[in-house]
Amino acid sequence: MKVNLVPAAIYTYFNFVTFFEDRNFQGRSYDCMGDSGDFSSYLNRCHSCRVESGCWMMYDHPNYMGNGYFFKRGEYADYMSMFGMSNCIRSCRMIPMHRGSYRMRIYERDNFMGQMHEMMDDCDNVMDRYRMSHCQSCHVMDGHWLMYEQPHYRGRMSYFRPGEYRSFSNMGGMRFMSMRRIMDSWY
Repeated sequence: MKVNLVPAAIYTYFNFVTFFEDRNFQGRSYDCMGDSGDFSSYLNRCHSCRVESGCWMMYDHPNYMGNGYFFKRGEYADYMSMFGMSNCIRSCRMIPMHRGSYRMRIYERDNFMGQMHEMMDDCDNVMDRYRMSHCQSCHVMDGHWLMYEQPHYRGRMSYFRPGEYRSFSNMGGMRFMSMRRIMDSWY
């Protein structure tokens, strides 16, 4: 049973993802074209999805909480095995396309203290590039970024849009060691 029906032509103009209750695109489905803080009113669970267009952050708890996972256009017939997830998707956030420059300042300590470095491109290892043991706050001026807890874009990740992030301690104490831009070519 389909919750929403969206014409195929709309994929060209909007970010669009379809969630399915069961693996391999089976069971009830829910079509989503924007942020959704809680799937429970549409689906009992979500074990597969098809990203028709756009880039998305998916979360394993309602209200964009818990572990975050980045999805771009493609089919994810069993994403839980693919990403090693222990919980199914409960909420999602659409990542708007950004065209233009990317700029972010990273800081060694909370509240924009300690060493500061301005970045305009990807960094696969903060320690190697800047001699910083970790990053505890940042100011994203331009673009959308993914930050990872381990070097070389591995481990848990978080999505950062333009804004000031004074402390990462409210993110489960994550210390970010690598970061990359969400490029328009990913859409």
